[in-house]
Amino acid sequence: MSQITDTILMIRPVNFRMNEQTAVNNYYQKVIDGVTPETLLQNAQDEFDNFVKKLEAVGIQVVVVDDVKETDTPDAHFPNNWISFHHSGRVALYPMFAENRRTERREDILDTLESKGFSITDVIDYSSAEEESLFLEGTGSLLLDRVNRKAYCALSPRADEELLIEFCEDFEYTPVIFTANQTVEGKRLPIYHTNVMMCLGKAFSVICIDSIDDKKERKNVIKHLKEDGKEIIAITENQVVHFAGNMLELKGTNDISYLVMSNAAHQSLTKVQINQIEKHATILSSSLDIIEACGGGSARCMMAEVFLPKK
Repeated sequence: MSQITDTILMIRPVNFRMNEQTAVNNYYQKVIDGVTPETLLQNAQDEFDNFVKKLEAVGIQVVVVDDVKETDTPDAHFPNNWISFHHSGRVALYPMFAENRRTERREDILDTLESKGFSITDVIDYSSAEEESLFLEGTGSLLLDRVNRKAYCALSPRADEELLIEFCEDFEYTPVIFTANQTVEGKRLPIYHTNVMMCLGKAFSVICIDSIDDKKERKNVIKHLKEDGKEIIAITENQVVHFAGNMLELKGTNDISYLVMSNAAHQSLTKVQINQIEKHATILSSSLDIIEACGGGSARCMMAEVFLPKK
């Protein structure tokens, strides 16, 4: 069992724009004025392609699948919200908050992975919860400690507690539940995805402790991280806005660990934080300014880790 993988799934955008359906509770999205839809898409595709090249250059295996032109899927480049892959050969499909994100779920992607030699033994589909307006958006909502079998989850309109517990029972995780907030126009409102304020590596966690307002919940999260030997690298709420929580540790050539993030996240880090991270992993960053601004997500959201066994 490993916490990090050398293989990821990424979906290349073809319908890219700001998704009005997700903007209702994703406060990181922005409208970019004065740019044609064609230019916006081209810029997003350039960012995506450059990002993939950087990952492949260090030996990370990237399975790239194009989004489908016929579907209205402006957020298809964030596949980690609808699917997760597990060491057991099981796959989970998740219920999505935005209606136009639900068509991102595609069976042909499972066929693609099987054609590349991965073994899928079972698919657990939670998507029917959408009918009851209950959501759990994959590894956006769930921060999985795959070695210590813990699922960290910040509850929000996109992360339902009952569904989280059902997932934990099915996949044998212990839930670590809390609420993470951000200040929006003077009000404390839930952060929409756990992976915006927290990243979990093999031996460390980058986390915005300040976003957990409840002292008991904060203490509990710290206790779990410490008892599993994770070094806590604290980031500020301002750094969260620059996606410094939205990072993912991956394995490259010769088992070298890389902490993957956007340029904006990298530039927001202090020297002290960079030194803390570099004890554990080499930083790999790429410019994702357009994807971050319109999509309200960053590097980690773009990568669905593949832990499936090989046939």
